[in-house]
Amino acid sequence: MILFPAIDLKDGVCVRLKKGVMEDATVFNTDPARQARAFEAQGFEWLHCVDLNGAFAGESVNADAIWAIRRA
Repeated sequence: MILFPAIDLKDGVCVRLKKGVMEDATVFNTDPARQARAFEAQGFEWLHCVDLNGAFAGESVNADAIWAIRRA
């Protein structure tokens, strides 16, 4: 079995939505690149990223955070 950790991005930070409601988000990390490195340090080789703003807007919104994750 392969597990994929996930980073959900809203307004450039890592969040988890409650029942899929954008206004009800809990911030887990304000630095997405740091979160990606933490997952890597735990042995994960793959990462699932979701641009929540982009999913609701229909276009990429968190590109800067995604690029920071890729560089990390």
